[in-house]
Amino acid sequence: MSMTVEELFEHLSTRFNTEAAAGLNRTLQWKITDVDPGIWAFEIKDGKGRLIPGGVDEPDTTFVTSSETWVAIAEGRQDAMRAFMTGKLKVKGDMMLAMKVPKLFETGV
Repeated sequence: MSMTVEELFEHLSTRFNTEAAAGLNRTLQWKITDVDPGIWAFEIKDGKGRLIPGGVDEPDTTFVTSSETWVAIAEGRQDAMRAFMTGKLKVKGDMMLAMKVPKLFETGV
């Protein structure tokens, strides 16, 4: 059974790869549109991660996608790069940081 968008964000910190985040001080943000809308940010500071429901004013990278696409990516059923290439996932801001996200979080639940 799939988790809700909110449940997946709440579990994000448990799937955070601290080794991959070493030396990073950045903030990622997700803007989920449609059925289960919301904004969540994830602050990475000194190898630690913290979820910020409601988001922040100036994230380094923002991902804009539907709840269906994000759930599929988070559960490992959808490739993030393919979603980006087909327009299902939009990225604003630091593209290099966006490319690191698959290494920062383990997919699958």
